[in-house]
Amino acid sequence: MNTSVILVNVLGAALIAWIVWYFWLYRKEGVQVAEVAGVQEVPITVKGGYDPDVIVVKQGKPVRLLFNRQESSMCSEMVVFDKIDKSAKLPEGETVAIEFTPAEAGEIPFQCQMGMLRGKVVVR
Repeated sequence: MNTSVILVNVLGAALIAWIVWYFWLYRKEGVQVAEVAGVQEVPITVKGGYDPDVIVVKQGKPVRLLFNRQESSMCSEMVVFDKIDKSAKLPEGETVAIEFTPAEAGEIPFQCQMGMLRGKVVVR
């Protein structure tokens, strides 16, 4: 084995390690939601995804998620919360509120109607 073969193998192994970490091992901490007037409220920008896409809330307190869609992609026209049976149409440039009170700890996933854009509410 010469030096170039060793270098290519080392770089390949490093790239594989980075891909495994990025796609399977990396976990976002999530955005802690501040409570205002008894409601946990957070604005979410919809543009190529949800920002933030991981939201941490407290169990038993009302939650208000304010979705603002800033793109015209058909995929982001709706947001769907299957676990709590809620969904909303997101007109471009308008803010739409989704409100619920999480009764139990766990995760409440949300997504676009095509399942390409994803996020979750973590209830603690």
